[in-house]
Amino acid sequence: MRPMPAAPKFLATVAAFGIGLSACSTNPITGRSQLLGLVSENEAISGSAQAYKQMMSELDQKKQIEHGTPQTESPRLKKVQEITDRLIAQAIKFRPDSASWRWEVQVINDPKTVNAFCMAGGKMAIYTGMWEQLKISDDELAQVMGHEISHALLDHTRERMSVARSTSLGVSLLGAATGVGGGLGGQAMDMAAQVAITLPNSREGESEADAVGTQLAAHAGYDPKAAVSLWDKMAKLGKGPAEFLSTHPAPENRSAKLKELGAKLEPVYLAAKEHPPAPHRYVNIAGGKN
Repeated sequence: MRPMPAAPKFLATVAAFGIGLSACSTNPITGRSQLLGLVSENEAISGSAQAYKQMMSELDQKKQIEHGTPQTESPRLKKVQEITDRLIAQAIKFRPDSASWRWEVQVINDPKTVNAFCMAGGKMAIYTGMWEQLKISDDELAQVMGHEISHALLDHTRERMSVARSTSLGVSLLGAATGVGGGLGGQAMDMAAQVAITLPNSREGESEADAVGTQLAAHAGYDPKAAVSLWDKMAKLGKGPAEFLSTHPAPENRSAKLKELGAKLEPVYLAAKEHPPAPHRYVNIAGGKN
């Protein structure tokens, strides 16, 4: 009988699986088990800060970053900062340690791009395509930024980085067990890890950010019904792939779930609108740990 050459591969796979299980933890906000332990919070925050700094520097050289002082800043930039500050005040209640983040938000002048993001540690940006393509209202803008802030609160960047690192570890173990040199495999996985960090969030992650982001916006005094009108506008753009081809839920399915959530949050929104919190500046100031 011939020997079983697949045994080392099986053992390596089991070892990699064990590493993944040992690195899982339960998110206190969502209750979902996430693979986080392979990348520390400091690694995720510092890595995001470095990537953000480089990205903003390159865009600034192309004259694509809107600048301004409190006296000269554009009404659009001022509005983004105002809304984001109100959302961050609520985000800190969800996750108190985020109060120490060095929150930043920039407006990227790219009218063809409908997008926004928030990295680990509160590094944010929104593209002018949101206004040019969607004509978003202030309430809809709050839904966009609340959604993106939620990705950071829920450790989604760190989760994707941990998944990438677990894959890299699995390939390294496989190479060692099968006698294949680790050089080429290690290089391939380093590249894969870099790509993984830039990939979209999972469908599950998007749904979590929808739910938490709508709550942040409602508590900050922004109409939760705007989440529905936002995704109705997204659907009318007609540029998105079918739901089964994308990690993002289809806009029509997304708006249906957000409509149900918005109805539940209506009393919260009305109370916050009647008694708005005192303004406090969080974004684009010195201090924090990242």
